[in-house]
Amino acid sequence: MKILVAVKRVVDYNIQVRVKPDGSDVDIAGAKMSINPFDENAVEEALRLKEGGIAKEIVAVSLGTAANQDVLRHALAMGVDRALLVESEGLLQPLAVAKLLKAVVEREQPDIVLLGKQAIDDDAGQVGQMLAALLGYGQGTFISSLKIEGNEALVDREIDGGSEQLAVSLPAVLTADLRLNDPRFVKLPNLMMAKRKPIETLSAAEFNVDTAPRVRQVQVSEPPARKPGIKVDSIAELVEKLKEEGMLS
Repeated sequence: MKILVAVKRVVDYNIQVRVKPDGSDVDIAGAKMSINPFDENAVEEALRLKEGGIAKEIVAVSLGTAANQDVLRHALAMGVDRALLVESEGLLQPLAVAKLLKAVVEREQPDIVLLGKQAIDDDAGQVGQMLAALLGYGQGTFISSLKIEGNEALVDREIDGGSEQLAVSLPAVLTADLRLNDPRFVKLPNLMMAKRKPIETLSAAEFNVDTAPRVRQVQVSEPPARKPGIKVDSIAELVEKLKEEGMLS
């Protein structure tokens, strides 16, 4: 079994980004970048399947500029077998990402495509679903557990009000929730060795895919400041204040 894991380079989750003065976008100049946390869960799950004797090869793929090599080397340091970079200088929106990943899937022919349920930079949460639709594959989204039995992936996934269990025929697209696992700590020697491993690089233009943006970003702004809270001296006063605010009728 071969597993393809897609990883995205995003601003580190510990960094608080700021909006550019002109409101055109967020300012990430000089910001620390890292692997998208949900994608790291996907890598970890693929590695566990290999360690369990289920998978034989894991290929990590990232889309973007040459700077994306750092997240691929992180995946290599975790233990994936190969890394593939699809270079593109332009902005890649979810549909463009799904189209390029479809081309990579057709090239690599994996049994499972694993990726995070969303990226923490745009929180779109669309690529996995779009990719499954383009490929005509079954999908398991927001999965919190995964078990392979024969030609099926048995998954638990988060839904409103609880969870549900699905049996998805392979090949399939699966998107990882943070509840799926706890990614392993990457040791410095592994990172140093990963720096010497080759990364296959392809141009997005080779796939002849239309990656033109479909959505235009008009403006980015900070969320409104929260109003300061107040203290009340009694339950009766609390109820009266809630009525004044329209929170109680």
